[in-house]
Amino acid sequence: MSDKPVDEMSFEEAMAALEAVVGQLERGDVPLEESIKLYERGAELKKRCEAKLKEAEEKVAAITLGEDGQPTGTKPVEGL
Repeated sequence: MSDKPVDEMSFEEAMAALEAVVGQLERGDVPLEESIKLYERGAELKKRCEAKLKEAEEKVAAITLGEDGQPTGTKPVEGL
């Protein structure tokens, strides 16, 4: 398990760490206390992934298209 704080992880790092946590929990060979810690970390990682995806969706939604359907620039998105 990485010692890097979740809030400093990129989407890809958080997703890889989440997959590792899920793999450990699915194996079922982790003691109960460690399972609880893994579950809590997994919840943090899931939240980080969701936040990064939402951020990306908002950036994509801000792309403006011209009459021909081609991107012409971007417009500010509230909250970013």
